[in-house]
Amino acid sequence: MVVDQSISEALNRIAENQEEMNATLTRIANHYDGVVPVMTRNAKRVERAQQEAEDSFGEKVKNIFSPQAN
Repeated sequence: MVVDQSISEALNRIAENQEEMNATLTRIANHYDGVVPVMTRNAKRVERAQQEAEDSFGEKVKNIFSPQAN
């Protein structure tokens, strides 16, 4: 089968572009794999700290209204 030179060049450019896109996607995936666990850990830490602050605040408010022993 005879392939026209322009078709051959176009197919080669498509193949090269596909390889570049795969390399880019690999870099994005590596970055994602490195960043997301840290972000998840930090988000959980902040959520825990906020919950502890709310719980502590609630206890302080309850203590304001509880009778004090003299």
